[in-house]
Amino acid sequence: MKPLLPILGWCVFVFAPMASAQLSLELKLDQDQFLPGESIEVGVRITNFSGQTLHVGKDNDWLQFTIEGQENYIVPPTGEVPAQGEFEVESSSVATRRLNVAPFFALTRPGRYLMTATVKLKQWDKELVSKPKAFHIIAGTKLWEQDFGIPNAAGQPPEVRKYALQQAIHLKQMKLYARVTDLSESRVFRVFPIGPMISFSKPECQIDKSSNWHVLYQNGARSFNYSVINSDGLLLVRQTYE
Repeated sequence: MKPLLPILGWCVFVFAPMASAQLSLELKLDQDQFLPGESIEVGVRITNFSGQTLHVGKDNDWLQFTIEGQENYIVPPTGEVPAQGEFEVESSSVATRRLNVAPFFALTRPGRYLMTATVKLKQWDKELVSKPKAFHIIAGTKLWEQDFGIPNAAGQPPEVRKYALQQAIHLKQMKLYARVTDLSESRVFRVFPIGPMISFSKPECQIDKSSNWHVLYQNGARSFNYSVINSDGLLLVRQTYE
């Protein structure tokens, strides 16, 4: 029987943490640097080893986020993150809900931030709180911008918006970003990376008669990226030329 003692001890060491952590909540980010206005998609990951099925999301307030900046600065929310939709997490399983939190927090200052999530489990009268997840808001360099109009109803003046091309270094790689806002830049329709670029690239931009934005730039020693973006910030075309 003596040879079995080390094996039994190893089993207790592995399974003991499960008993003390029946439920856990974790936040996942695909990247840790974002430009102001860029989508911040976070995965809310719930792990269940309770032996019971969790019923989550029945109430609209089941999930809440808190974002804290430097020097204990609490980022003011601009609205509630929409997380409606009931779902179940069976025992010994993991469920992940992905949400974009950027439109609901005033993340305009460059710097380091910590995001925390709280999940309310009303069936157990219990709250799960995640560990803080760090990310950075970085300032990009504006390379080009242009106001443009969107036709309205006949006889009405056009709505004016702005296209802007920005560059920023992400993970030691330079990237080119598209930004679509209103004329005052107070309302951001979308910010997203068009793709990586080389340092000596000189992007060329044009706006066609339909107010679509055409961008051509060099992204490699012998390659070029051509993209077309509409007035809502949706990518219509992406092509690579050698």
